[in-house]
Amino acid sequence: MGNDRSAELAAVHSEIMGCTKCELHQSRKNAVPGEGRSDVKIMFVGEGPGQNEDEQGRPFVGAAGKLLTELLELIGLRRSDVFITNIVICLLMIRRPPRKPEIEACNPYLESQIRIINPRIICPLGTPAITTLMGQQFSASKDHGKLTSKGAIAILPMYHPAAALYDASLKAVLASDFQILKKLLEEARASDKALLDSKPAETHETLEKWV
Repeated sequence: MGNDRSAELAAVHSEIMGCTKCELHQSRKNAVPGEGRSDVKIMFVGEGPGQNEDEQGRPFVGAAGKLLTELLELIGLRRSDVFITNIVICLLMIRRPPRKPEIEACNPYLESQIRIINPRIICPLGTPAITTLMGQQFSASKDHGKLTSKGAIAILPMYHPAAALYDASLKAVLASDFQILKKLLEEARASDKALLDSKPAETHETLEKWV
């Protein structure tokens, strides 16, 4: 099952690398499909690649990515424990939020990633990602740290780490929201342990484990 999901995710990423659905592809060096295993339980969704990401073809490898890594480490996680992607896959040459047609062109890729990985928790980072996943009535300033759900998936919106690079006070806000994520993980692990303890030993290997 895991190998099937990995192959399916790789196929989506291969499609992303050759995408020409909107004009953004004309100025990119590399499309940025996302990074992580297909069996993780947490997904972070940002806005789009910056210059560093465009050059390396990887998400969150610049200053905002360094802060994201530090925040993960604060709650005992590594980048390899989560999946990181964006709502658009190509660099915006002019600093602005992605436009609706650009988001809509990329959205099938994001939907495929969510379907394949089937995460327990999605953390949209910044208002463009939050509105894409949750609706236009939501925003980072109003809804960060407020847990909601869509079906079986918990959604925990947060500020984008890049915002904290411009407003240092938001680092503490982000750190606080990551503590909410940590608590959510601890509760989920305890719930999974209770489920394991209630099952016959021969069925334990079929139950998914948390990171």
